[in-house]
Amino acid sequence: MLTDHVDFAGLRHHGDVEAQPGLLDFAVNVQGTAPPRWLRDRLAAALDSLARYPAAADERHAREAVAARHGVAPDHVLTLAGGAEGFALLPRLSPRLAAVVHPSFTEPELALREAGVPVHRVLLEPPYTLDPALVPEEADLVVLGNPTNPTSVLHPAGVVRALLRPGRIVVVDEAFMDAVPGEPESLAAQAGAGLLVLRSLTKTWALAGLRCGYLLGAPEVLQQLVRGRAHWPVGTLQLAAIAATASPRALAETAARAMEIGEHRTAMVARLTGAGVAVRTPAAAPFLLLEVERGEILREYLRRHGIAVRRCDTFPGLGQGHVRVAVRPPDDVERLVAALGNAGRLV
Repeated sequence: MLTDHVDFAGLRHHGDVEAQPGLLDFAVNVQGTAPPRWLRDRLAAALDSLARYPAAADERHAREAVAARHGVAPDHVLTLAGGAEGFALLPRLSPRLAAVVHPSFTEPELALREAGVPVHRVLLEPPYTLDPALVPEEADLVVLGNPTNPTSVLHPAGVVRALLRPGRIVVVDEAFMDAVPGEPESLAAQAGAGLLVLRSLTKTWALAGLRCGYLLGAPEVLQQLVRGRAHWPVGTLQLAAIAATASPRALAETAARAMEIGEHRTAMVARLTGAGVAVRTPAAAPFLLLEVERGEILREYLRRHGIAVRRCDTFPGLGQGHVRVAVRPPDDVERLVAALGNAGRLV
């Protein structure tokens, strides 16, 4: 659906503005309050090198670490100052028509529209599963999330591959894939000329303030993306974090954390549904989509009672009948359930 009026402010909205200091944060999908000690030590060790510009050797080391992590060649890796930078680079592909699958993270559509790229919204209906037939054949750029924010839907890799066409680039935002045990639907290892895969490191590793991520794809496509990019776009500490989080130690920790998130999510779904809250399932990501009544009033009530949740009316295809909540440990969930129970008729 092509839209005549676009709410750019809504597309720009991010949950970080709702997670104010002092509130129990269910609005932002970052896991934990700080990076693990070993990662902080790696970053601290890199401080002594900040007097020089980021070294080519550091950038190469980060690319090689990511390449080994996904089983691709180093020239198939582009390091990023956060996943959002990857979306900001997409207009350099000069698409004639971009199709963005919604509901989903809005940053890709915002970047494309602000660059003057025509955008077709592919609006999925509940249960928000991907139907490749809904994407117009003339779209030469397709963007989707997997698992998708905020619906927590994990699309089968085969269904995503069905979007591939000669002359088309499919961009898969796998920002939350490392929270899925085993990453069974990931296409990271298959990234190539017609397939770009984006990864973010900020959520699992509590690095949102550092802005770290990378793109996987064919070298010629990555070179097109970086044409005109500023010198030293990724800093020394970011490169250190990218390399460190691709290490065998980090992968083992990621796998354990994914299992823990899955256990917390299962318990959270049971607790919420047992309390009469409608939760959209199946869910595969570290967040849940709740179906509520009068979401705007509910969010304000929760805020007054010390809890931040993510509004969903800024996601195309959703509205005030939804809120998103990050998966959290049981003690935090109990506080949320108690507040929702006290809200009574609002839920």
